[in-house]
Amino acid sequence: MAAAIFAALARAIPILFTPRIVGLAFLPLVVAAIVWTGIAIAAWHPLVAWLVSIVGAAPDSLWWSVAANVVAGIGFAVLAVATAFTAIALLAMPVIVRTVATRDFPALAARRGGTFAGSLGNAMTALAIFVPLWLASLVLLFVPPIYAIASLLLNAWLTQRMFRYDALAEHAERAEIAVLLARSRWRLMGLGLVLAPLSFVPIFNVLVLPLFAGIAFTELCLAELASLRSSSPVAAA
Repeated sequence: MAAAIFAALARAIPILFTPRIVGLAFLPLVVAAIVWTGIAIAAWHPLVAWLVSIVGAAPDSLWWSVAANVVAGIGFAVLAVATAFTAIALLAMPVIVRTVATRDFPALAARRGGTFAGSLGNAMTALAIFVPLWLASLVLLFVPPIYAIASLLLNAWLTQRMFRYDALAEHAERAEIAVLLARSRWRLMGLGLVLAPLSFVPIFNVLVLPLFAGIAFTELCLAELASLRSSSPVAAA
């Protein structure tokens, strides 16, 4: 499992610096960063005051004020990363997939089992599951080590869920997508866990990580698809 994950990461690095990929992804990622920075600046103090008020603390309570600022900071960072992931999944993945396939999997037949509607539905479902779980995890802030573990697991889950469908949509048949998501679920989650700590790195987590994650998951998913077809003469035909 580890070999497949790190092979995908190694192949993704040179593609990350391809001018076409950087140019494609630059605008949506910068827009996401600017939008959430603006929202954070405008909403920070009202949000902190509201968070302090909902626990019934006095407005001048230093401890609760610090805690509210931490929660607000984490919240804006998570929402910015989730927005950037969604932008890459919906807007950049078709070009990323074609670039990866041309460079590393030129013989892999494209059977187009996925659709844009499927991609949109996958992204919205991922966010609909992730956001409530992330909100629930905030109670673990009182136990920082457990919160850190939960946050890494949630980030890993969101990353693999956001990119796996789009990585396979162009080349895999619908049946192959289902088989691969079941067969490769631990490798997909493993890649997500390797990437998850990068979600805590400011700026990088919004401007670089979504693009790198999209490339890495494409590398892994297409390698898994090629392996599936090579082991099944019927599928390869």
